[in-house]
Amino acid sequence: MTITMLGASEIRKLAEDLQLRPSKSLGQNFVIDANTCLKIVRLAEIEAQDRVVEIGPGIGSLTLAILRQTKNVTAIELDERLAARLQETLISHGSGNIEIINEDALRVARLESKPNKLVANLPYNVSVPVLLTFLERFASIRSGVVMVQYEVAERLAATPGSKSYGVPSAKAAWWCDVQLRDSVSRSVFWPVPNVDSALLTFKRHDGTESPYGDEALRIATFAIIDNAFGKRRKMLRSALAGLMGSSATSEALLVAAGIDPTSRGESLDITQFARIAKAWLASK
Repeated sequence: MTITMLGASEIRKLAEDLQLRPSKSLGQNFVIDANTCLKIVRLAEIEAQDRVVEIGPGIGSLTLAILRQTKNVTAIELDERLAARLQETLISHGSGNIEIINEDALRVARLESKPNKLVANLPYNVSVPVLLTFLERFASIRSGVVMVQYEVAERLAATPGSKSYGVPSAKAAWWCDVQLRDSVSRSVFWPVPNVDSALLTFKRHDGTESPYGDEALRIATFAIIDNAFGKRRKMLRSALAGLMGSSATSEALLVAAGIDPTSRGESLDITQFARIAKAWLASK
């Protein structure tokens, strides 16, 4: 049986049946354009053997597009009404059963399906923590596509020295390469959001772990990143003084790591942040 896609009028009817008024607090802007859903799946390069986790399936538009490529799908949906109706909607459009987890994505600690790809239309207010949390918790996820607010996409994909480079871009780079692939029209959503959106692709670095180091080094590196960008206008020796004990200590550790103490966080890439963390941990 061919899997058919949802149309705009059917999505609105399903929402009406569920007495659902899209919630701004939950970031419920549903994709009503089937071509956008199919484009996301193409960018994700999903194949039949892939195991996909989808965050925030909502009514099921993107889920149906994923199911055209693979039957191995786990959907995580916070809204109880949407989670309860999703299976019925998918089956009525030619799909079989999938695993549905009715939970906050940030609270999901285990995924029995061991997904290797992530596809999501992420709520704007939690998109960065959700993506970084899933990269941290689920090493089986090797690549994926997420739709996020355009400004968030710019920050996640930014490179050192650019205006948008900051904590999200530096931390995401620990695990993967991120690319901003395309903009998304506001008109493909219902209700229409007040911000622009974009599609991001990510691909995890080769190997199970990050090439920069183990978990202890990641924690130290992320603490340095937080402090470096928390005091963005300060030179690193000053920005890291509180974390490392004093300006003299931070300057000595920066020199040991081969980093100019007068440089600022926005000029450093993840490799350089990791070098500072190594010097810091070695000094303890």
